Amino acid sequence: MLKNVTTVRVRYADTDAMGIVYNGRYLEYFEVGRTELLRAYGLPYSTVEKEGYQLPLLEAFVKFKSAAFYDDLIEIESTVKELFVPKIHIDYVLKRKGTDEILATGYTDHVFVKKETMKAVRPPKFYIDKLKPFFTTQSNSDD
Repeated sequence: MLKNVTTVRVRYADTDAMGIVYNGRYLEYFEVGRTELLRAYGLPYSTVEKEGYQLPLLEAFVKFKSAAFYDDLIEIESTVKELFVPKIHIDYVLKRKGTDEILATGYTDHVFVKKETMKAVRPPKFYIDKLKPFFTTQSNSDD
């Protein structure tokens, strides 16, 4: 399993006329969490693209629990539970930093495509090879 926590500060531009984070911004926070998750495990998006792949979004879901406001610090917890699947499913939990207050939960699903053809492909070898150790060691520690 892969898990990473990234902190972002709510900018004034992220809020609506009511002073609450605009709902569309949560997908941007998911993107920050996703890119930092991959970077933390040695796979920044730039590497994926240099290898000739992209990761377009197939599906996204957000469930809002509590409002976030200007200048709040938000922790974005991003988790990938399965490696050997055609789709990459990433779960997110957004919390107000320093509390257990959940602001939103959700997920995104992505698929690898070859840049030159834009055709969907299975996760490439470099991706599997880089992340495989983080999945095999966990399953052995449960014994």
